[in-house]
This record gives sequence, structure tokens and C-alpha cells, in this order.
Amino acid sequence: MHDHGDHGHAGHAGHAGGDHHRPGDHSRRSFADPGGAHVDHDHAGHAHGGGHPHAPPDRITRAFVVGMLLNIVFVGIGVVAGIVAHSTALLADAAHNLGDVLGLGMAWGATALARRARTMRRTYGLRRTTILAALGNGGLVLFAVGGVVWEAVQRLGAAPEVRGGLVAVVAAIGVGLNGLAAMMFARGRDDMNVRGAFLHLVADAAVSAGVVVSGVIVWQTGWAWIDPVTSIIVSLVILRGTWLLVREAMDLLLDAVPAHIDPAAVQAYLGGLPGVTGVHDVHIWSMSTTEVALTAHLVVPWDSCSPSMLTEAAAEIERRFKIGHVTIQLEPAGHGGDCARAATGAL
Repeated sequence: MHDHGDHGHAGHAGHAGGDHHRPGDHSRRSFADPGGAHVDHDHAGHAHGGGHPHAPPDRITRAFVVGMLLNIVFVGIGVVAGIVAHSTALLADAAHNLGDVLGLGMAWGATALARRARTMRRTYGLRRTTILAALGNGGLVLFAVGGVVWEAVQRLGAAPEVRGGLVAVVAAIGVGLNGLAAMMFARGRDDMNVRGAFLHLVADAAVSAGVVVSGVIVWQTGWAWIDPVTSIIVSLVILRGTWLLVREAMDLLLDAVPAHIDPAAVQAYLGGLPGVTGVHDVHIWSMSTTEVALTAHLVVPWDSCSPSMLTEAAAEIERRFKIGHVTIQLEPAGHGGDCARAATGAL
């Protein structure tokens, strides 16, 4: 954390949107502000854009609890019914729901950790656990889908007699329970972790719907091979959506620019600010599944820079690009060569 009364690196003439610095991003020099006063700390301008939330609302926490309970109930019903009905698809559906119970538990724990305050050592707090949980959830789904496909392939050659009517009824219960749980997450899908839970539950409902169809077909025709084939088809559909989620989580962990932000547009906006003659060392990354941060160096005519420039820029960046934590370093025009970051081509 930063002590605003005793800063040593004055080169950060303006700071907008919070105190989330990356080590080594800023030069340690002092300049005069537009009014002639000496700037001896790096937060001459300090503004938080908006008022973005730092933790998921209570309704999301309740959604995780309810979603877990509903899935636990269906896992119990599905396992018993799958054994009685000799249905691989129904057992696989139950196993997939068990994976979601674990995934929802991880996500719930991550939201609780994200609420914890920052410390001197962990200046970002534990917000990135939300990204780790999203990655873990995706891994669990991939593992569950792999198990489904493996078992289904083995059953293709010698599928036992399946009680299709019982399979259809139990799977229909799964559609209802997972659909109900998914609706509780529908409004929070701007958070990747919540979106992951939503996708899990929708995937479970889709799996159960496919099992309903296969159960009815088996019940009416006696074609037992329909049961494992249905499992494979639905698993492939789930696989695609889950892979996209895992890839997005990996991008966030590697500090890639979030997919919903156009970095060229951000740089163009910064370059178009009044008096700005150069932009370099621009970084945009995710602090969590809901929060995005930006740092940038702007070259400006030092004696004509508006004192309100940083505050206004932070507010506009949040409005346009949904970036809530903005840190801008101002550098005097004519001295851009003094900044080692200017030659790195960081965006």
C-alpha cells in the first residue's frame, strides 16, 4: 500500500483511479506542477472513476449456495436412478453435476477471498483467486466430460438394457433444478467466475435435456445404444464452451488485455487528450474477473497541463472502456528520451 504523505518517486506527476502500481513502472523524478508548486509525490491528481464494486453482491453468494444444494440433491437422485435404470448417460449426468458442486464450491470460496482487504504484502488483496477459480472450474468440466466420453465409448459395443422411462423422468428433474440454479446467475455474467458457474449449470441442463430425449427414444424403441451416443454428442457441445472459458482464464492470468477492451482504442483516446504529444508504456490487465487496471505514460507540455486532466481522463476511461483503476504518469515534453520505457514499445 502507498503512504500518501511520504512518496519518494515523484515522476508520477498524476495518478488517476487508485494506487495499483506495478513495480518498476515509474521513474523517480520531480517536476513542477502547472501552478509552479513543486510536486514531491506521485499522486498529485488522485481520482477514482465511478465506484465499481470490489466484491460480488450477496445475491451471488446466495446463488452459489442454492446452486450447490440443488446439484447435490440431483447427484443423489441421478446415481441411484442410473444404477437402477442401467443408464450410462444418467450416471454421467450425475457425475457431471458432482463436478459442478466442486466447481461452485471453489467459485464461492474465491468470492469470499476477494472480499478480504489488501495488505502491505498483497497490495491487490486476493482478488485474483476469482481467476484461478474460473480456471479450476473449467478444468473440472473438461475432466468430467472426458469421463463421460470414455464411459460412453465403452458402452457403444455392448449397451445393457436401459429403462428409458425412468431415465427420462429423472433427467427432466435435472433440467428443472439446473435451469432454476442457472437463472440465479444470469444477471451477474459480467464476472467471468459467475459466467463460469452459469455455463456449468446451463451445460448441466443441456446434458439433462439430451438425456431426457434419449430416455424417451430408448423407452419407445428399445435402442439401448442411443444412451451412450447421446452422452458423446452433448459432451462435445459442452467441451467447446468450456474450452473458451479456460482460454479466457489463461489470458487473464497472463495479463493479456481483456477481450472486451480494444487496446488500440484506449491508446488512441490517451493520445487525443488535450496537449498530449506522446503515449508509451501502456498496460491493461485484469486484477480479478470483474476489475480492470491501466497504467500509461503521457508526454505533455508541462507548463500548460490542466490540473483536472487526470481526473477527467480517469472518469472517461471508465465510462468508455470499463477500466476502473487508472494510473497515469505525466512526463514533460522534450524530455521523453529520459524515460527508459519509451523505447520498449509496450503497446
